[in-house]
Amino acid sequence: MTTTTHYHYSDETLFISLLCLSFLSFILIHRRRARRHGLPPGSQGIPFVGETLQLISAYKTENPEPFIDERVGRYGPVFTTHVFGEPTVFSTDPDVNRLILHGEGKLVDVSYPGSISNLLGKHSLLLMKGSLHKRMHSLTMSFSNPSILKDHLLFDIDRLVRRNLRSWSDRVLLMEEAKKITFELAMKQLMSLDPSEWTERVRKEYVLVIEGFFTVPLPLFSTTYRRAIQARTKVAEALSLVVRERRKEVEVSSAGREEEKDKKKKRNDMLAALLAGDEGFSDEQIVDFLVALLVAGYETTSTSMTLAVKFLTDTPLALAQLREEHDQIRAKKKEGEALEWSDYKSMPFTQCVVNETLRVANIIGGVFRRAITDIPVKGYVIPKGWKVFASFRAVHMDQDHFKDARTFNPWRWQVNYIIRAASPGNVYTPFGGGGRLCPGYELARVELSVFLHHLVTRFSWEPAEEDKLVFFPTTRTQKQYPINVRRRDQDQAA
Repeated sequence: MTTTTHYHYSDETLFISLLCLSFLSFILIHRRRARRHGLPPGSQGIPFVGETLQLISAYKTENPEPFIDERVGRYGPVFTTHVFGEPTVFSTDPDVNRLILHGEGKLVDVSYPGSISNLLGKHSLLLMKGSLHKRMHSLTMSFSNPSILKDHLLFDIDRLVRRNLRSWSDRVLLMEEAKKITFELAMKQLMSLDPSEWTERVRKEYVLVIEGFFTVPLPLFSTTYRRAIQARTKVAEALSLVVRERRKEVEVSSAGREEEKDKKKKRNDMLAALLAGDEGFSDEQIVDFLVALLVAGYETTSTSMTLAVKFLTDTPLALAQLREEHDQIRAKKKEGEALEWSDYKSMPFTQCVVNETLRVANIIGGVFRRAITDIPVKGYVIPKGWKVFASFRAVHMDQDHFKDARTFNPWRWQVNYIIRAASPGNVYTPFGGGGRLCPGYELARVELSVFLHHLVTRFSWEPAEEDKLVFFPTTRTQKQYPINVRRRDQDQAA
């Protein structure tokens, strides 16, 4: 009996010794590599896992700042860590971030988790590189420039926002409703499709696709990822039907069969441009492209809408000033009259609210890139092959760039406000920058402004229950921000 006990004790001792030896080797190898490359200071955490668990744990709370703050305080604004299976250099320095954003193809390449790449598709704009990316990025921006917004999209945005708000009563899950609005807008802009039971079914599949973005891309080990892949297949099949039907229309038009051409209204949308372009895209390529654009137009803008309402609810003075601005616009219009471009340009405080919402919310907290050469920064070297994370959030929440940075303060964006922050382009980057600047940034601002106009002129509201903001795997509220709404004409009648 004694011998057996001694044998087990030796096994445990051997295991612990090997574990300690492995950990010691890990630290020594990292330090040797750091000295050889001149790496920024930092910690690689525990073997294999690194500091991933600390990162995720921080970003699942309302206050993820300590993860960055602690390391910046210890190592400086550029530091090394080990997250999501790879050694990574984190940058919280706006100059380094600008270098990374503008260095694609020369210093860095795009780099995304395998789960995102697989779910968006290999032909998505997100994964395109070089001259093809430049052409397609330019094409995408051309469909949301101020001229297109003014002459075409503003009418649809106003109509679809009013259509959705018309059904609101009592308790509303704001994030869910905002997602319906932005998805319908994206479907209209990209494929000229009006809301229907079919578009709503596709939207629900999209929810499952997005849930799989930050999972282990192995269907056997992740139920969420497996469900996301299945949903992505359904979305692709649905969009393929639309693409094939529209391709037939193009062929009919090209053949000059006038009697059939007259039955089809000419569409001026993204799908028409993709089908008519010189690239000769296949159906699969077009579907991948549309899948990614729908995600971009749907998820981020709906989150911005939700968080703008949350921040305004928590800041009554800002809400009162916003409502006054929009009541003045509405007072000049007839009942049910749509907003015009001149109305949009008459919303100065709204633009302050939009700016501050984007700064505080940080829907896109930063971007990952991969170094394709050794990159000298701030006296250090980011080695070729390493991941780099340019943190927008860290810059936006830095007291050196924005006074009381962690307070929602839309007045800071007013030119005559005494604590207005000086904000050069590399300090305020809610839409990224460089060659991958979000092509729909102006469209997102218009959608958010129109939504706020109709919300504050039609409704008063209060939170239905306490809800918390979290930042992993995406920025969102835990309970979709439920609110109790009441029509303002009822308040006035009472």
